[in-house]
This record gives sequence, C-alpha cells and structure tokens, in this order.
Amino acid sequence: MVTPFRLSRLRTPALCLFLLAALVLLGGCTLNPATGEESFTGFMSPADEAALGRDEHPKIIERFGGVYADAYGAGDLAAYIGRVGQALARVSDVPNLAYTFTILNTDTVNAFAVPGGYVYVTRGLIALAGSEAEIAGVLAHEIGHITARHTAQRYSKAIAANVGLTVLGVLGAAAGLPPGLGDLASLGAQAYLKGFSREQEMEADMLGVRYLGRGGYDPQAMVGFFRKLQAQKELEAAIAGDPAGGREFSFLSTHPRTADRLDQAIALATSQARLSPGRNSGVGRPRVGRNEYLDRIDGMLFGDDPSQGVRRGRVFSHPGLRIQFQVPAGFSLVNAPGWVAALGPGGALISFDMVDGDEARGVTGMAPFIARQWGRGLPLGQVERIFVNGMAAATGSGRMRIRSGARDIRLIAIRERRDRIYRFLFITPPGLTGRLETGFRRTTYSFRRLSPAEAQAIRPLRLRLVTVRPGDTAESLADTLPMERFRLDWFRLLNGLAPGQPLTPGRRVKVIDG
Repeated sequence: MVTPFRLSRLRTPALCLFLLAALVLLGGCTLNPATGEESFTGFMSPADEAALGRDEHPKIIERFGGVYADAYGAGDLAAYIGRVGQALARVSDVPNLAYTFTILNTDTVNAFAVPGGYVYVTRGLIALAGSEAEIAGVLAHEIGHITARHTAQRYSKAIAANVGLTVLGVLGAAAGLPPGLGDLASLGAQAYLKGFSREQEMEADMLGVRYLGRGGYDPQAMVGFFRKLQAQKELEAAIAGDPAGGREFSFLSTHPRTADRLDQAIALATSQARLSPGRNSGVGRPRVGRNEYLDRIDGMLFGDDPSQGVRRGRVFSHPGLRIQFQVPAGFSLVNAPGWVAALGPGGALISFDMVDGDEARGVTGMAPFIARQWGRGLPLGQVERIFVNGMAAATGSGRMRIRSGARDIRLIAIRERRDRIYRFLFITPPGLTGRLETGFRRTTYSFRRLSPAEAQAIRPLRLRLVTVRPGDTAESLADTLPMERFRLDWFRLLNGLAPGQPLTPGRRVKVIDG
C-alpha cells in the first residue's frame, strides 16, 4: 500500500530549507530591460556583474594572446571596431552601461561577452567578416547577451539549482524517495546551466537584429555572416578529416547549430518592424560599409602570431625558439599556446610540446626521461638512444588501450639545449601504424635548429585586398594563397563566395600574402 505524502511528515529543518528556497526563488525575479519579461537574476546584481567583468577582463586578455592593437599597433582598427560597437550600445536597451570592445590576438574565429559591458572579438573573426554591417551583427549579438543579463540568469539558476538540490536531497530522504533522484536532477541542472542555453542564444540573435535595425544596418548582414560561420565550421571539419563534423550537434553544446541560428535569424530579420515596435528601425536605406571595412582590415595579421610559431603548409617554424619541423603529407597542423598538433588520416595524431627551465635542466638523459618520467606508466617496449641532427634524443614505443580501442604510440624526446627538451608523441590506430611509420620517422629527423638569419626571415601572413581584373577567377586567385590544401575553399570562405560564383571585375577581394 502506498502511504500518502503529508507535509506534516517533514522534519522541521527540511521544512525550513524548503520555505527558504521558495522565498529566495520568489524574490529573485526582475524585469529584464531588453526583453520586457521577468527573469531570475536574484543572485547577481548589476553591481556584481560589473565587478565580475572587471576581474575577468585581464584574465581573458592573457588567455587569448593579448590585445591585437597592442601587439601590432592596430590602433586604427581597434578604434573603428570600438566606434561601431559604441554606436550599437547607444541604441541598445541598456545604453548607459560603460561598454568596452576588445580585439583579441588569436586567429580563432570567435566572439563573446562577459557582464559589465565587456565584448570581445578575435582577429580571426574580423578577417572572416566582409563588411561593417557583418561585424556589427556580431557585436550586436554579444551586446544582446549583456542587455538580457544572460550571465546573471545562468549564475542565479546555478545557485538556485544547488539550493534546490540540497532541499531535494533533504526532502527525498524525509519522504523515503530513492537516493539517486538527486543525482539525476544534478545531471539535468549541469546540462541546462553549462554555458548559454539555446534559448538565450536565440534571444541574443533577436536582440542583435533589433539593435542592427536601430543602428541603421540591414539585419540581413547577420544572416550572411551566419552562412560564413557555417562554411568556416565545415572547412575546419574537412581539414581535420571529418567532413560531417561541421554539422554535428551535441546535447551538451552551449550554442545551437549555426544552421539553426541561420534559420532563426532569417525569420527575425524579416520581422524587424515587429521586433522593435515604436522605434525607428533605420533600415530604409541600410548601411553596409563594405569598402570602409575592407580598408580597415587591409594588411592585418592572418593566421599564426610568430611569437607562438608559424605554420606554412606542413612546416612549423618558431622564430623565437629557432626550431622547425615538417609533418607528413595528409596531416594538418593546429597551433595552440603551449603545444602543436597535427591531425592525420584515420584518427592519427602527432603532438609536439616542450619541457623547459628547471624541469629540463634536471633531466640527466633522454632514455631515462622517457622510461621513468614522461612515459612512466605507459606500456613501452625498449627505449633507445638516438641522435637527431646532432642532438641527443631517445625513442620508445608501445600499444595501449583507450576507450575507443587500441592505439600504437611512439614517444620521441630531443634535447635541443640544456634547458629545453622537445617532445613528439605519435598516436595511430594499429592498422595505420605501418603505413605512417616512414612519415613519422621523417618528421622526427626533420626537427632542426634554425639559423639567426632563417629565424629573422620568418614573417607572419597578412590579409591583403586586391581588385579583380578581367580574366581573374576564384581558382586563379586561390592559387596565390600560401595554404597547401583547400586553397579554393579558403578563398571562397574569406570572400563569401558560393561554389561556382564568378568574380566581378573591379570588385575588391581578400587574399593572403605570405
């Protein structure tokens, strides 16, 4: 027989927690200035948001390679992006907030915002955009996250979830509910609260379209840029050897798929008048600003910052460290702070990094370093001493099992100088090891020191604008790009061209100057 649940069965502490949680939740709703709806922000005030933004701002700059204007004297571009952002902020639903717009010195295509009015765009995203209206769409979307107080909502819901889960555990124990119920609720809370929700991203799109219209831009610019983001995502997946990866969707993803956002943005752009009733949309003669934008980005840094090393096709060179190596054909280099990776066929992977300072000075030999330190715990066979272009080195190999199956591994450690040890880790599915072995050996012995003159000769890539001449085609201009693969795809992506779309003589297009 099921015993009816009665409130009188709860112990007093549990009842107090229940009532306390209810009071907190009821008192935490505020009127959202951007949406006009009630939203739960009870655990983070506007003053808290401003303090959070001030604290996180220097950390974000450090994590993402610094400020581009500081590193390369791009003050004019920074001031231009700032003016576009400030104009949009003035027509937002929270115009009195002190907004800050920063270009981050990374080639990653991204943009984000933190509370307190801090908006960030990467130079990789700026290179992808093709007009002032497109970059304005990105900035307007991020301003929408700020005006809608999405971080405050996320934080407050997280705190409330923790309070609620504590209450649920107490109530569940008192009521005789299964103890696993709290864990299930916790999983749901983590999934819902991890990053901005899909609903919040769509809401930021809605507000972005609103601010674009008020600022005098054509909201269709947001649609056009979404198409570029989708193409960029698919190109990255193709480079990584996973053509379907650009369309995959994860349940725990904090952003909806670009294709979904594109459909939503189209609907929002066509209903602009309805989204901002009573306000001048400013889109009777919308501003695009293509030529002005292209003037500002002509000559900007593209791809790697030399301070983090430079990729040229399959060759990685670091002018500061004065080293270089080449990965096998079919592999694509990925350059990140602190390490380099090369993605190959069938899930093959090359990882490269460095041990320096006191840790490197404390290593007495390369073979013991692999056997007892770096490779300790790995199923390695015999570790051998070798020499790589006159530098002491060692290698060891073995087979290990991971969640996705067996993998063959080979470790290479090279002492370039007393306080610097460089490491290659080669990982392959067993069926590919024999085929890739020669390429991996060539990569190992391609590692060498650069002369001062060679290091000094390394220059970063630059984005350049050229005027299309009669007879120019996408294929002929793409052939000038310094990429080893996907040149035509890169050219189309940078210029927003569909496959087969012809070039118009007299029109300016982006190319990469190596």
